[in-house]
Amino acid sequence: MKELKNISRSRAQESSAAIERLYITMRHLFNRGFYKPMGVSGETLREALLSLRPEIYGSIAEEKVELNGLLYVIERLPVGIEECRYINLTSDEGYSRSHFKPIVPPKRRRNCYRIDDEQMNVEITRGRSDIYDILTHLTFIFIESHKIKDRVLIDEDGRLTRDWEKLEQVVLQNKKLTLVDREQAISHASNILGRTFAEVMDIYDGFGTKEKPDRFLHVIYWLGKLAIEEVVDNNKRTITFSPILRERLGHHIYGEIWANSIKEVLEKNDLLARPIHIISANMHSVMNSIFAEPVHGKKYKANDEFQIFEDLSKSGSDPLRKKVEEFALQHGMVSLPDTSGTNIDVQIFDTAKIDVKKSAFPKANLGKDKPVLIVMDYAFGEQAFETIDELLKPYKTGKGKVFLNVESVSIMGKAGILEGGKGDIMIPNAHINEGTADNYPFENELTKEMFEGNDIPVFAGPMVSVLGTSLQNKDLLKFFHESTWGAIGLEMEGAYYQKAIQSASKIRKSINPNVKVRYAYYASDNPLETGSTLASGGLGTTGVKPTYLITIKILEQIFNVK
Repeated sequence: MKELKNISRSRAQESSAAIERLYITMRHLFNRGFYKPMGVSGETLREALLSLRPEIYGSIAEEKVELNGLLYVIERLPVGIEECRYINLTSDEGYSRSHFKPIVPPKRRRNCYRIDDEQMNVEITRGRSDIYDILTHLTFIFIESHKIKDRVLIDEDGRLTRDWEKLEQVVLQNKKLTLVDREQAISHASNILGRTFAEVMDIYDGFGTKEKPDRFLHVIYWLGKLAIEEVVDNNKRTITFSPILRERLGHHIYGEIWANSIKEVLEKNDLLARPIHIISANMHSVMNSIFAEPVHGKKYKANDEFQIFEDLSKSGSDPLRKKVEEFALQHGMVSLPDTSGTNIDVQIFDTAKIDVKKSAFPKANLGKDKPVLIVMDYAFGEQAFETIDELLKPYKTGKGKVFLNVESVSIMGKAGILEGGKGDIMIPNAHINEGTADNYPFENELTKEMFEGNDIPVFAGPMVSVLGTSLQNKDLLKFFHESTWGAIGLEMEGAYYQKAIQSASKIRKSINPNVKVRYAYYASDNPLETGSTLASGGLGTTGVKPTYLITIKILEQIFNVK
């Protein structure tokens, strides 16, 4: 018998195992119904996250507190969550009808409710990916809170450092700080965090809001305070999952309501029998690509063709945008703000009501049946399967089942790139599910060649569908990029969209088996480059040109522009 060598695992293998442990542990804790993140029940989750060391969480495994990662996470959690000892994840259980005011995080569309001084309820209506997202973020901030505790707690009797006492005085007096007061507080905070004064100054304003410009100090204080109480008073923070959430999850309840509301509008407007093209994009690029030209075109005749879109994308351009929207609503667009809980708004465009000769696509050939466009806002992770799966199902009317005449599904989104930089374009030919390596090859109607010659680098190849952006890990991504997988980027929804499209077209036969698919992404970050991860900030105007270039190429194909 051959002697087995002592084989050590590579960092990529360790990372892959850590992601699997995270995934399994989160499902186990969800089924259990509650857990204490910094207690024994949360230990596996903490260890897996520390082993994985995702890029977004920077120095999570070091003694100093990670500031960029903390800002990234705080923007995705409700204001005030740092003060709460009890976090309750719920389904949509009627809080919208109560006196509780919904708190919506700046960078995540989810309704949250502050129940009392100690409890925050977070509504989960977007599926399991939403739970993975919030649990990894909470685990991260709790780990960071214990780093603060370790630096300020002198002994188990609860004696604290002078820096902490000074910070506490500033936060609890709750008044507007003078420049001197603020800089004194930052000096104490930088000692507590193990960071330089300059590092804290650089990120300080990122945490601030209009109401609370000094929120950074408040966040650090409350994270540390609750961590100290966990150790000194054994008063552990607890995360619970409501019985209704546990009962509803995975049953497509919100997706079904969402899809049926779209089909009802199609039926009401006599559009059910027409050719349908589904586009997953944002709520402005399709509308602006079609209607910005007839509304504002004269002003921009001498400009670069993308200048009009850059101006429409700027903050403070509400009057410009409003004019385009009003024109679109008069020329075949129906707006469907979400009421289902999916947080996915929809626009329906009846091309029969668009004067194409005066649009940005004068050479469009719409044919006699004039297609209908259904534009849906971005789904979140596994939610992509739920929504598209329900949308592609036949619609039950009083006269029986009506099969939708879906001719194409186009997905335009943001993704992380593994070779290149922010704003570059990726054209996938397959999606690989991280963790399981389930793979979905497809014939993409968009090709790399279509995008060349526009001063934007373009990459083609397979892409990885990851469990969450917060689990991006350099070693694992390097493996997917440099091995024979040859992955060019990573995103969260592609495999789920394709799974739903394939089952509807090839197995359930509810749509045309030869339905056309188009996938194209523009790069929001490069997680393999230090300083270019998602935590380094947004795209700004860098994302405007690739967004509109992709949208225009999709519309040219739908409109048969030769």
